[in-house]
Amino acid sequence: MQNFFRAMRAPSYPQKLFLLATLPLLLAVGAISVLVAYQSHQMAEREIAELESQLLAAKQDELKNYLQLARASISAEYNPAGPNDAKAMAKVTQILSAMTYGRDGYFFVYDYDGTNLVAPRQTNLITQNWSDLTDKEGTPIVSNLIAAAKNGGGYHSYLFPKPSTGEPARMMAYVIGLQDWRWAIGTGVFLDDVLQSGQIARAQVEQRVQRTFLYIGAIALAAVLLVFLSGIFITVRERRMSDTKLKALTQRIFDTQEEERSRVARELHDGISQILIGVRFALDLACRRLDKDDPRAKDSLEKSVSMLGSAINEVRRISRDLRPGVLDDLGLGPALKSMTEDFEARTGIKMSVETVVFRNRLDEEAKTALFRIAQEALTNIERHSGATSGYMSLRGHRNGATLLVRDNGHGIAFSDAEGRGLGLRNMQERMDQLDGTLTISQLSQGTQIDATVPLKHILSPDNPSPTRRRRSPLDAKGTPDAPAAKDVKDIP
Repeated sequence: MQNFFRAMRAPSYPQKLFLLATLPLLLAVGAISVLVAYQSHQMAEREIAELESQLLAAKQDELKNYLQLARASISAEYNPAGPNDAKAMAKVTQILSAMTYGRDGYFFVYDYDGTNLVAPRQTNLITQNWSDLTDKEGTPIVSNLIAAAKNGGGYHSYLFPKPSTGEPARMMAYVIGLQDWRWAIGTGVFLDDVLQSGQIARAQVEQRVQRTFLYIGAIALAAVLLVFLSGIFITVRERRMSDTKLKALTQRIFDTQEEERSRVARELHDGISQILIGVRFALDLACRRLDKDDPRAKDSLEKSVSMLGSAINEVRRISRDLRPGVLDDLGLGPALKSMTEDFEARTGIKMSVETVVFRNRLDEEAKTALFRIAQEALTNIERHSGATSGYMSLRGHRNGATLLVRDNGHGIAFSDAEGRGLGLRNMQERMDQLDGTLTISQLSQGTQIDATVPLKHILSPDNPSPTRRRRSPLDAKGTPDAPAAKDVKDIP
């Protein structure tokens, strides 16, 4: 059981790869589904609202026609009658009471006080005052109808019992006013068919959305299966390629180590070893001359001391090549100047260096990487370029820091078959580890190497770099982001 939960907490690499590939896909599919559903509902609601609006407009026109018909039917009695003509009023109520249509259609009459005078399908309302009548939603009925009639006519919607069923239903009424008699005459139609049309349309929309979700789900499932199968294929292929690259990288590391060891061995054998052998012979000769009281013994001893001084200088030179102390003590700028001075003295190739007193400084990894790139560039100039002069600059800018090395030699020819040399690959790897860029350009005369580290490797004076363990460029993992400087002038 513990092993099971441990496996659940620590997914394997293929599981991580599958999750990394499928989770964004599933999230995207989910977002698309929600968006499609939302857009479908929005579009459907607009269409349904338009349909209901058209149906209501048709109902309103129908109500107006009914009222025009009713007004024409009573005009012969109402027009010549006076305000208190009881006989004409009775005749009009009889005419309107007889005018019914459909199952639930009829005309109603209220006086302006709220008393019902005509309600042929709901006779229980007649002769009673309903001025305070409201529906179950709290909407005033009779008072609003009377107010609309006083203003010349209008529409009013409310819940009212259907004569055929007795159940409350949504009703649209239209009223006009007989101002001489202070009557509100109107009729209404129930909106069951309009509401039913909207419900049917909404149900159809829900069905379409459900079908769309099913289609999207099927597509997502097929995509997940495709990703799974592709992931298996890519994982197997990448694992083989990774094994091949790992073997090549391991071999390159071994080659680099062997090359460095060979160089140090040659330096020791050709330099220090030869000098120490000479010192030994000089000391042996001095000892023999001392035994014979030969006055030339002093010369032999002085020669031995001079040769020991040469050995000490050679040891310092080798140590400086491996890791110059000036890089740690004074910074990158002085280290580059010292290296180019030694290079110029050794090779006769004149090098000009431009650095500035830096207000900001690089972290340890960036300093080491740029120094090694400059060292490798000088080595290439010496061995391969045939140059007579060169130029090196180190500058800071708003995007980071840039080391530029240029010579006037015959340039570097890159072969598609052979690719870049080991030194150039090491330069590129150092920049990759720092998230920097390396650009090698073929000039009209010579080669230019441009190495840029990002701004995160520049530390401001008030936030010094912590002491770091010096690491090989092969195991360096980069540095944390440094605060962005507003105006980066230079770098230490």
